[in-house]
Amino acid sequence: MAKKAEVYKKRMKWFHQARFGMFIHWGLYAIPGNGEWIMYSSRIPKDEYAKLADQFNPRKFDADAWAGLAAEAGMKYMVLTTRHHDGFCLFDSKVSDFTSVKTAAKRDFVAEYVKACRKAGLKVGFYYSLLDWRFPGYWERAKHVESSKAMAKQYRDQVKELLTNYGKIDVLWYDGGWVVNEVEQYGLKDGTDLHKFWGSKKVNAMARKLQPGIIINNRSAIDEDIDTPEQHVKASKAGRGWETCMTIGDGWGYVRNNPNCKSTLVLLRHLINAAAGGGNYLLNVGPTPDGEIRREETVKLRKMGKWLRTHGEGIYGSQRCPLSGAEMGTWTRKGNTGYFHVSRWQGEELAVPLIATKARSATMLATGRQVKVRHESNGRLVLYGLPRRPPHPDVNVIKVRFAGEPKAIKEKDKSAWLAGDA
Repeated sequence: MAKKAEVYKKRMKWFHQARFGMFIHWGLYAIPGNGEWIMYSSRIPKDEYAKLADQFNPRKFDADAWAGLAAEAGMKYMVLTTRHHDGFCLFDSKVSDFTSVKTAAKRDFVAEYVKACRKAGLKVGFYYSLLDWRFPGYWERAKHVESSKAMAKQYRDQVKELLTNYGKIDVLWYDGGWVVNEVEQYGLKDGTDLHKFWGSKKVNAMARKLQPGIIINNRSAIDEDIDTPEQHVKASKAGRGWETCMTIGDGWGYVRNNPNCKSTLVLLRHLINAAAGGGNYLLNVGPTPDGEIRREETVKLRKMGKWLRTHGEGIYGSQRCPLSGAEMGTWTRKGNTGYFHVSRWQGEELAVPLIATKARSATMLATGRQVKVRHESNGRLVLYGLPRRPPHPDVNVIKVRFAGEPKAIKEKDKSAWLAGDA
C-alpha cells in the first residue's frame, strides 16, 4: 500500500504544481452555436446531424494559437475534446468513419493539437466520452443489446488508438460514463457496477500500460486519480487529487449569443479557491466553427495570465492552508510561507484573526514593498503600512513568512474572543 501511495504521489507531482489548465470543447456542435448537447437537446436525427461534418472545415484553426494563449494565460496543461457525446472524432480512427479525417476537413486536429502543446511546453490531455448518442443501445439496451455492446467496444478501441498514436499523453479525461436508466435497464445498484458494463478496469489498465505516467479522472465509473467537480469549487479530502472544471460563460461548446460571462475577478477567485484546497482549475473555452477562440474569452485569459506573472508564486505548487481570510480573501501556502489573496481591500491596515503562528515578515507581491506586522488579541495578525488603494484592481497578494508552518487557533470556547481570549 505504501508503494502504491508513493507511485500515485510521483504521478501527481506535476499536476499539483500546475494548478491551472485549459479545457477546450470543440466539434460539429460549434456550427449550430448553441452548445455541445444540441444533437440531443434538439433531438436531431443522427443522419441529419452527420451532415454537419460536410460543413466542418475550419479555415482559421491554429493549434499553435490555442497553445500560445494557454501559455500566456499562465496555464500549464490543456485538455481537448477528442470526441464528445455526438461521436464525432477529431482524430483518425480506424473503427469509425465519423471523423474529421474522413469528412470535409480531412485533418487530424488531435495530432495538430498535441504538436502545439509540446511546442508550447504544455502537458497534453485528452477528453473522451465513453457514451455515443448515435447508438440505440445507449438509450434502450434491452431492445438493442448488440448496439450496446458495440458502443462499449468502440470506447475500448478508440482509447487504445488515442494512447498509441500520439506519443506521450499526460491526462485521460473521461466523460459520459453513465447510462440511461442504469438501475432499471442494467440491473445495477446505483451505478456501483457500471464499470463492468464498460469494461473500464481493463481499459484503464491498458491505458497505464501504454502511458505509464498518465493521470486518469473519475468519470469511467472508477475513482482512479482525480475528482472532477463541475462548475463549482469543492475540495476533495487531503491527499486526493482534484480539479474543478468550469466555463467562462454558460456553455461548454460554442454558444453564439452568450452574454452571461464571468468577470476576471470571479475567475481569479475560483482559481485561488481551487489552489487553496490543493486542487486545480480547468477553465473551458469553446472555439467558433472556424476554430478561433472568441475575443471575450481571450481578453479574460490574458488578464489572468498578467495577474499570474506577478502573483503566481502563491498559486503554482501551493498547499492547503488552515488560516481564515476573515471574508477579505483566501490563504494558500508553501511550507512556512503563507500567501494572503485579498479581494476586499480595506486600505492601509487589515487584521486577520485566529492565527496561532508568529509572522516574521510580509511583502506585497505586486510592488515588492515590505509590509509591517504585529500580533494582537484573538490571534489577530495585523498587516499595516499598506497602500491606501489596491495596486491591482481585482486581487492583491501579501506574502507572509511565518516562524513555522502556519496554524490556526481552534476556538474551544466560541465566546472567548469577546474578552480577547480566543
